[in-house]
Order: sequence, then structure tokens, then C-alpha cells
Amino acid sequence: MKTQQQTGSQGSSEARKVIPELPSFTVISFVLVLLVTLVGTSRTAQAQIAGMPPELAHVGVAEHLDGALPLETPFRDHTGKAVKLGDYFDGKRPVVLTFAYHSCPVLCSMVLNAAATGLRGIGWNVGKEFDVVTISIDPDESLEKTAAKRASILAEYGTSRGHDGKGWHFLVGDKASIAAVAAAAGFEYQYDPDQKQWGHPSVVMITKPDGRMARYLYGLEFPSNDLKIGLLEASEGRSITTIEQFILYCYHYDPKGGKYVLVARRVMQVGGGAVAIVLFGFLGAFWLRELRKSNKRMKKGEGLDSDDGPHRDPPDELADASDVIV
Repeated sequence: MKTQQQTGSQGSSEARKVIPELPSFTVISFVLVLLVTLVGTSRTAQAQIAGMPPELAHVGVAEHLDGALPLETPFRDHTGKAVKLGDYFDGKRPVVLTFAYHSCPVLCSMVLNAAATGLRGIGWNVGKEFDVVTISIDPDESLEKTAAKRASILAEYGTSRGHDGKGWHFLVGDKASIAAVAAAAGFEYQYDPDQKQWGHPSVVMITKPDGRMARYLYGLEFPSNDLKIGLLEASEGRSITTIEQFILYCYHYDPKGGKYVLVARRVMQVGGGAVAIVLFGFLGAFWLRELRKSNKRMKKGEGLDSDDGPHRDPPDELADASDVIV
């Protein structure tokens, strides 16, 4: 019996020893699997990074805020006419600057169409309050493709709704001219000979009327609000309505997101100022109304005194009666 009990106790003790070891083994196995997965993922990521085409390594944007564009740079417009970049900067209107190439399979059309859609909703007309200059980064760009792309973008902008589109200029030039303007604007692009395509960033730039860089807006969508505020800011206060000045005051540019964001503090200041104006206006109107009422009462009182003639003491009977009532 003792042997059986000892055997049973030994078996139970061995079972107790095995049971707590199982979770440790499970945890160790899980950690090993996790480490293998992480190592494999990191190797895959490294392989993807290593496999990035070298021709895209120099594609991006280096913002040159307040930097001047070379306005004497020669180009040709979509009709083949010789022009200079400075022909489209009159010192009065801001200019939206975009780079593209017109055999681009996807990105360029998306950027230009998005810009046209956003500009269509800002309440200003191209050629009147602002201009747009689109420069092809392909030195071999043909005039036929340039003219066709211009017609397509102007249709997207809305020439059928009354916009003549005369202020949207499509330019082509040689390699040196393109590189000079792109370098001044901070637009970095590179040609991929294998794909026969140009690598370039998705960005819309806004310049001041004198040709200095003002803002960079990024993405595949360009909200009308961002474009409008950017143009207002680039205008440097010229021909801006009071409402537009309030809009410009309430927004500030977020360089990380490339967007304009609403500033709560400024909104509160503008809102508080508006409330104060309304309150003072109400109090002023109330005070004037009460003052007029007081003047009318005074005039009526003076009129009654003058109509009654000289003041007379009441008869003794009335005086006695008043004493009784009191």
C-alpha cells in the first residue's frame, strides 16, 4: 500500500511538475515564432527598399519659400510662340505654377484635373484675378500634345460655363530652361529610361505676383479653400475684400500637411470681436431710444406747464380733502 501510495504521490508530483512547465513552453514557442516573423518582415521591407528604382531617388520637393523664379527664362507657348516666363507675371496677380508632361500615363492628368477642379470653385476667374502656368518637364514635348492637353484641362476647368481660359498657359522649353525654373521652384524630377517616363512629385505651387514662391500644396486633391487662401496670401493684400481678409486671418498654413488649417484662437478672436460689435451696437441703439423717449417726456411736461398758465394753489376745500385722505 505504501508503495502504491508513494507511486501515486510520485505520479501526481510529476504531473504537477509538468503542468506548470506547459505555459512556459508555449510562451517560448510564441516568442520564437514572433521573432522569426519579425525578422522575415524586416528582410522583406529591406528588400523592398533596396529594390526601389534608383531613378526615383532624386524625386521630391525642396521648398524655396520666397525664392525668386528666373523670369527671363525662354519658353514657347502651346501655339509655338516664343515667350518668357516673366510674361505671365504682371506684378499684380498671383500665379499658380505646375509641372507636368503630357504623355504621362496617370499622375500628371490627375494633378492637373484636380487643380482645375479646385480652381473652378474658388470664386475667382483665371486670367482675371490670377494666372496659371503649366510647364512641361519633357524637353521633347510636342506642341500637338501640349495644345490637346490644354484644351482638355480647360474643359475640366469649365470654359463651357463662361471661362475663356486665356489665363492658363501651357509652356514647353529646352532642357536648360526647364531645369532652371524647376530648380528655382524646388521641383525635383528624374527620367526613367527603362520605363520611358518622368518621375516627379504631386504638387501645386503658388507664387507671388513678382515671381517669388509663396506656397506648396501636395496630394492628388486640391480643395478650393486651400487654393483660395493660398492665392489670397500670395496676393499680399491686393484687392482683397473684408470677408476674404477675415478668411485669411483665421487660417494658417501647415507645412507638414501642406494644407491650410483653421486656427481656433484666431476664430475665437474674430468671433469675440463680432460679438462685441453686435453687443455695443445693441446697447448704443437702446441708449439712443431711451434718450429719445426721455426727451419726448420732457417736451410733453413743458407743454403741459405752458398750457396751464401760471401755477396756482388748489382751493382750500381740495387741500382739506387731501389732508383727510392722507
